[in-house]
Amino acid sequence: MINNKQNILTVLVCLCAGLILAGCGERPPVDSQQVGYRGTAMVNFTNPRVEAATEAANAVPAALPAVPGDGPRAGEVYQNVQVLGDLSVAEFARVMLAISNWVAPEQQCAYCHADGESLASDSLYTKVVARKMLEMNRDINVNWTAHVQQTGVTCYTCHRGKAVPESIWFADPGPVTAGGGVAGSRMGQNTPATATALTSLPYDPFTPYLLDAGPIRLATDQALPADNDLNVKAAEGTYALMMHFSDGLGVNCTFCHNSRAFASWSESNPQRVTAWHGIQMARSLNNEYLVPLTSTFPASRLGPLGDVAKVNCQTCHQGVSKPLYGVSMFADYPELGAPKAPAAQPAEGEAVAAAATD
Repeated sequence: MINNKQNILTVLVCLCAGLILAGCGERPPVDSQQVGYRGTAMVNFTNPRVEAATEAANAVPAALPAVPGDGPRAGEVYQNVQVLGDLSVAEFARVMLAISNWVAPEQQCAYCHADGESLASDSLYTKVVARKMLEMNRDINVNWTAHVQQTGVTCYTCHRGKAVPESIWFADPGPVTAGGGVAGSRMGQNTPATATALTSLPYDPFTPYLLDAGPIRLATDQALPADNDLNVKAAEGTYALMMHFSDGLGVNCTFCHNSRAFASWSESNPQRVTAWHGIQMARSLNNEYLVPLTSTFPASRLGPLGDVAKVNCQTCHQGVSKPLYGVSMFADYPELGAPKAPAAQPAEGEAVAAAATD
C-alpha cells in the first residue's frame, strides 16, 4: 500500500513538473553559440521554440516603388507641411502612404486627418503627434548613427502595423498591497514584473535610467568615497535594467560583457559601446519628443500616473539584437533622413542669360 501511494505521488509530481515546464519557454534543449574562449562562459543562447514567433514579429513589409525626386516641393504645394516640406510632391505622397500602412493600416489617412476637413487641419491630436514622431525619426537617422549605424529606422521599426507600438512604458505605481503600511510595502520590487523578465527586481527600471540620468555603473573607481551610493539597492536597479536589455534583445549578458571582467570596457564586446549610445538615445527621445507631448494626448492614452507613453530598448528591438534582423527599411525611405537641401537658384545674371537662350 505504501509503495502504491509513493508511486501515485511520484506520478503526480512528474505530471505537475511536466505541466510547469510545458509553459516555460526556456526548457531544454536550447541552441548555444560560443563567442569567447572555452571555459569562460562566453556563450549566447537562443530558444528554437520562440524563433518562429520572433521572426514573424520582425518580418519586413515590401517597399513601395520609388518615385521621382524632382519637381515642386511638398511645402510649396501643400499647406501646413512642417517636417517633410523638402520632399517632392511624389516623394511626399509615397512617404504618407507608407506611414499609413506602417501605423494605421485599417484607418489609413483618417487616423490623422479628420473626415470632411482640410488635410492641413491639426484638429486631430494624432496628426500633431505624428508630426513630432517624424521629427524624432529624422533625428535618430541623422544624429544617432552611433547606435543605429547606417541601418536607420522608420516608423515601422516601432509600430509594426499598430497605431500604438506594442512595447512602450509608463511610470509604474506598483501593485496595490492589501492593508498598506510599512509591512505591506513592496519597496518598488519584490514582485514578478514583465518589465524585468518576471524577476522580483525593481519593476520600474526605466524612470531612473531611460528618463532620468541615474547612474548605471556599479563599480566605483575610488576606495570608499564619502559620497558612494553604489549600494545593494542601486545594484538591484542596474540588474533590473540589464534584465530588460537581455529580454528585449533576446540575448544574454555576454552579448556585451566579458564574463571574466564585467566592468572592464576594454575587455567588453563592441556591442557594449553601441548599447551605451542606445541608452543615451532612448533617454533623449523620451525627454525631447515624448514627454513634451503629454498635454497633447487625451487622458485615455496616458498612464496610471498621468504620464505619456515612452520608449525603451524593446520598443524597437522586439526580441532581436538588431531590429528587423538588421534589414534597413531606411535604405528604401531615405526621405526619413536629413532634409534635402533646397535646389540652387541661378544668379540674377545667369537667369537673364538662360531666359535669352530659351
